[in-house]
Amino acid sequence: MATKSKSNGSNQMTKQLYQQQAAKYQPKRNVLLNSIRAFWVGGAICLLGQVLQNIYINFFGFSEKAASNPTVATLIFLSVLLTGLGIYDNIGQYAGAGSAVPVTGFANSIASAAIEHRSEGFVLGVGGNMFKLAGSVIVFGVVAAFIAGVLKTVWKMIV
Repeated sequence: MATKSKSNGSNQMTKQLYQQQAAKYQPKRNVLLNSIRAFWVGGAICLLGQVLQNIYINFFGFSEKAASNPTVATLIFLSVLLTGLGIYDNIGQYAGAGSAVPVTGFANSIASAAIEHRSEGFVLGVGGNMFKLAGSVIVFGVVAAFIAGVLKTVWKMIV
């Protein structure tokens, strides 16, 4: 798709030429370094979760299964606290998907939206905008759980 400049009829730039020119100014991404950062930060978050679960089991007498609930709640609380203090955003900038994949990333997305829209009021601002991003995750999670439940039920009926 060629376009001509109004001032100079000989000045043509194709879409391909434009993309080549724009690519010169785009910053180069270091995929290996970004992957390593995401891996170790995501792993550290999961390690923290395992340490918390072990604390709940060994010091508070929870069973292994029962300790998972307060562990997730603690991780969510820490994520929201760090988001409110502006620290989780720095972690996200450094680690990318490594900070977004665990449950802490989900809590961060909800808390960030709530903080961003708090000036609009609690109902229309915080309540109305908090679940814009999280809502799709919740919907797909519920649908996936429903499908898994139906498949499990069908499998049990067959076997």
